[in-house]
Amino acid sequence: MIHNNNTSSLTPVTIGKYRIAACPRPLETGRYAAQVSIASGSGSASTDRVMRFCDDFPSHDAAAHYALSQGIIWVSETTRPQ
Repeated sequence: MIHNNNTSSLTPVTIGKYRIAACPRPLETGRYAAQVSIASGSGSASTDRVMRFCDDFPSHDAAAHYALSQGIIWVSETTRPQ
């Protein structure tokens, strides 16, 4: 975990061709929404899937951890041999 200006965030994770980055955002209620970006490719062949989750979390870190874990699960299921 990296700490920047009293706000902690998780560093992006790379699994194979996928770069997974948590992108929590504050809500008007003072809680946080979890979002994750899953990017792959480069240049004109790049893609970026962003998933937003319904649950809200009490802290930036909690939302970030949830988002990152969900992104890792998505990549694992997507790349699992059939």
